[in-house]
Amino acid sequence: MVRAIKKLDNSFYARPDVVKIARELLGKVLVTEFDGKLTSGRIVEVEAYNGVVDRASHAYSGRRTRRTEVMYREGGTAYVYLIYGIHHLFNVVTNKQDIPHAVLVRGLEPLEGISTMLKRAGKVRLDHSLTRGPGNLSRAMGLATLHTGYSLYEGEIYIGDDGYRPRKTEIIATPRIGVDYAGADAALPYRFYVKGNPYVSGKKIKNS
Repeated sequence: MVRAIKKLDNSFYARPDVVKIARELLGKVLVTEFDGKLTSGRIVEVEAYNGVVDRASHAYSGRRTRRTEVMYREGGTAYVYLIYGIHHLFNVVTNKQDIPHAVLVRGLEPLEGISTMLKRAGKVRLDHSLTRGPGNLSRAMGLATLHTGYSLYEGEIYIGDDGYRPRKTEIIATPRIGVDYAGADAALPYRFYVKGNPYVSGKKIKNS
């Protein structure tokens, strides 16, 4: 049964604590609707990036480039960037304008539009790799760099709350993946995931 979804509004995204927002995004539903094709998935893995003081952030030390300028927009804006020339990574900008906080969405559990997701991914049948990892989930959800700057309050891309909440004991905090260059900040426990969910990417801690 599909639950009714209430779109998250500015009061969710504009808060100052990006780590808290990242944690609270677990269990929320990411929805896209492009060309009449609706797809959705439950967020099961995220990473927080704490702006100018975070060496792992694209905006560390106030860096502003054509790519990162969107991070300085108001909370509730999409930031999608390309890595290795092939993977589109979907991020949620948070906080107020000119404070470049963001949350990378790393894993989704598919809910609706799975046949559309499979077609986008070039897959015949559903397996966990469909939306496990930020590049895979963006491909399945139809998200690309052209969506950078999109408002998450509009109809094409949004995040909603259908009342589901992972239990506190199900939420695991670990260091982020692939940020070894960030020195001491690489060890910060800014990655959160739902324990035991097969759509979580990367390394999991023992018994999780």
